Amino acid sequence: MTVHFIGAGPGAADLITLRGRDLIAGAQVCLYAGSLVPQALLQHCPPGARIVNTAPLSLDEIIAEIAAAHEAGHDVARLHSGDLSVWSAMGEQLRRLRALGIPYDVTPGVPAFAAAAAALGAELTLPGVAQSLVLTRTSGRASAMPEGETLAAFAATGATLAIHLSVHVLDRVIAELTPHYGGDCPVAVVFRASWPDQRILRATLATLDPSLGMGERTGLILVGPALAQEGFAESRLYAGDYDRRFRPVGARPRFPE
Repeated sequence: MTVHFIGAGPGAADLITLRGRDLIAGAQVCLYAGSLVPQALLQHCPPGARIVNTAPLSLDEIIAEIAAAHEAGHDVARLHSGDLSVWSAMGEQLRRLRALGIPYDVTPGVPAFAAAAAALGAELTLPGVAQSLVLTRTSGRASAMPEGETLAAFAATGATLAIHLSVHVLDRVIAELTPHYGGDCPVAVVFRASWPDQRILRATLATLDPSLGMGERTGLILVGPALAQEGFAESRLYAGDYDRRFRPVGARPRFPE
């Protein structure tokens, strides 16, 4: 018996790995975060599988479901939205499973920031503009931010920021970022990336309406000069005179065949 933690992707039912799909198909129990995981993924569950929406459950109740499956010798597919490495609450579940001696594995998924960037047709790291991407959020009731992890601190680096779980406090985001990026810095807000009702808003820090996120929870904010997608140098990697292992150039290439 194994508990398979599976990144179910950002929303589109086909944005799941083949491994994840096959693990769902082979598990007699499926626990899924119903508020964020698309119902269509449950079609991969085998006939007769026990399917449990964990949205209304506490951590203790979730672990009890897993423990019962373990006792019965049933594999569990535990579905979380996006990728499990960030803001998934997987860590606390794994800690409980280790204490109980219940085996588990982890299958990565497509993260929300990647789906948002794809929707924008954007590369978030451009030569000479930005070579770092910061995944962050603002403090919330469930999890406070550590003292040193502020939007202003990250903005001071000039990196591209992917700000999660913060669209409802756009006024605070704009106020903290503008002194570092400037009012003309491009911003994109992608609501429900890859879902059928996906919406995209492009603006600058100066023109972004701080009220547009009121009542929303699933918008991802992307900020940084790289979103302009112009005025950047081309990568040397594909330059015709760039000597590289797979394309030796010149009379004395660095990596001779």
